[in-house]
Amino acid sequence: MHCRKGWFCIAVLQRPPALHGVTKFRHGGRGTGKLSAMEKQDHILVVDDDAETRALLQEYFGKHGFRVSAAADGKGMRAAMSAASPDVVVLDLMLPGEDGLSLCRDLRARGNVPVIMLTARGEETDRIVGLELGADDYVPKPFNPRELLARVKSVLRRARSLPDNLEPEKASAFRFAGWTLDVATRNLTAPDGVVVPLSGTEFGLLRALLAHPNRVLTREQLLDLMLSREAGPFDRAIDVQVSRLRQRLREDAREPEIIKTVRGQGYVLAARVEVL
Repeated sequence: MHCRKGWFCIAVLQRPPALHGVTKFRHGGRGTGKLSAMEKQDHILVVDDDAETRALLQEYFGKHGFRVSAAADGKGMRAAMSAASPDVVVLDLMLPGEDGLSLCRDLRARGNVPVIMLTARGEETDRIVGLELGADDYVPKPFNPRELLARVKSVLRRARSLPDNLEPEKASAFRFAGWTLDVATRNLTAPDGVVVPLSGTEFGLLRALLAHPNRVLTREQLLDLMLSREAGPFDRAIDVQVSRLRQRLREDAREPEIIKTVRGQGYVLAARVEVL
């Protein structure tokens, strides 16, 4: 079997011992053995029913300075999280029993730990649903471990750079400045009761702003919150979307009252937000 350089090719590797339940692997550097250093490592929890994938990711992440736990299913995931809270969860979509979508929903109900989903290339619908449930990113299988490592680091940076939010995953609606945004239907209702249609991008932008009211968000942060990985941090497309959203909110383009521009920094939703 021929494999592309740098990609996981299970068939040519010696099968590791079977992994049952929760398995932990710590890589503290060559011969260091320093517990203090290990305690400072970022903790990745890998949830995948394939033992070889778990073992390979444990070794790869461990060699790059991470502390790694692994689980084969939802039960193992919960046991691992009870033992030690992870900084990020790498979650396979196709799992026995509870699938990755159900587990992602459960993780979001419990807190805001970042989640990266592993999906098969043909599972586009499930991938979209996963992102809507609150997954932070996804990587299709087969994957290059370097790409997955880069995604993990990116998600960790993103999670640590964003301000505290209002836990929008638990909100059914937001009320602000007389307006109401229904999360389930994605309907925006004006103070006079008129329903204003929003595009998917406009909804994502408004929801991101509502989740962080009275906080200045940079363009890069807004793009991250909207799960838009195609655009770069300096893409002016975000300005166009803000302009369109202001029109939906009947704002004066010269003196907007709800979404304000902070010169040289980004945008701020300058209104009191009530989570319903």
